[in-house]
Amino acid sequence: MRAMVLSGATRPLVAAQLERPKPGPGQILIRIEACAVCRTDLHLLDGELADIPYPVTPGHQIVGRIVDPCRSELEIGARVGVPWLGYTCGSCADCKSGRENLCDAARFTGYTLPGGYAEYIAADARYCFLLDDKSPPASLAPLLCAGLIGYRSLRMCGAARHIGLYGFGAAAHILAQVLRFQGRPFYAFTRPGDEAAQASALALGAAWCGSSDTMPPQHLDAAIIFAPVGALVPTALAAVRKGGVVVCGGIHMSPIPEFPYALLWGERQIVSVANLTRRDGTEFLELASRIPIRTPTESFELGEANIALDRLRRGALTGSAVLEIGGPSARD
Repeated sequence: MRAMVLSGATRPLVAAQLERPKPGPGQILIRIEACAVCRTDLHLLDGELADIPYPVTPGHQIVGRIVDPCRSELEIGARVGVPWLGYTCGSCADCKSGRENLCDAARFTGYTLPGGYAEYIAADARYCFLLDDKSPPASLAPLLCAGLIGYRSLRMCGAARHIGLYGFGAAAHILAQVLRFQGRPFYAFTRPGDEAAQASALALGAAWCGSSDTMPPQHLDAAIIFAPVGALVPTALAAVRKGGVVVCGGIHMSPIPEFPYALLWGERQIVSVANLTRRDGTEFLELASRIPIRTPTESFELGEANIALDRLRRGALTGSAVLEIGGPSARD
């Protein structure tokens, strides 16, 4: 099968011919239709994640059809999504308490497990989600990470009403639609001068938008930081009212600078989001179908993965970059 492989940090992906995977116990074989490109893939390329098992095939927002269901109850041809969380032990204290996202033995698609920048993947059936069979696969792919992480970040905000979104990329585009559906005003913060992102936020119903170095017109109940910029933490704290929360929604962030205790005082909180749970996926995908969520995408061929990643790095995308892999029917 064709794949795009990372052989080391700071190197471009290279096209490779790999053996089609053979499903192991509990796994299903999936013919990939589309895989969205995520900022976490950039952290992988830049060597910013721990213990990267090179060579690795990135990609963890996967949509495809089952070729071989093995011993699972799933059917050949069914469309499924493969997310970031690809395996947990199921027996540790975190797994048993509903916090499988914190399992020390967890393995992750496109990082410590083979990913979706390829034509096929063997994935643990327990961690795959059944998806809408009628929607274009490219429109579903961003839901598998940008949507899920946005949803888990929102859960961390509790009942907060006025919510700030720092970094208006793929996750914020999706979460904005959830907030509008729930009737919660949101405030969009972008890179200074990013008029395209600000226009997009306004089109999605933002109560206000501006650059990340400005203050919103009122105190926020919560703020979610999607941009991997540690300097935004004290900035967001300054925008949040007493008792509010600042949620760091990324897997990696640059160092957080020193800031005065007064910004944290007043029972403000800083929390991080780690991975996701299967409950997050089930709840969010059901909600996404009811809203329904619309995902703006820009499509690339599998061999154009480096171009898509470069566009993401430069902030030159108007939606989510998606590798459309397509190919033969899942029944072939």
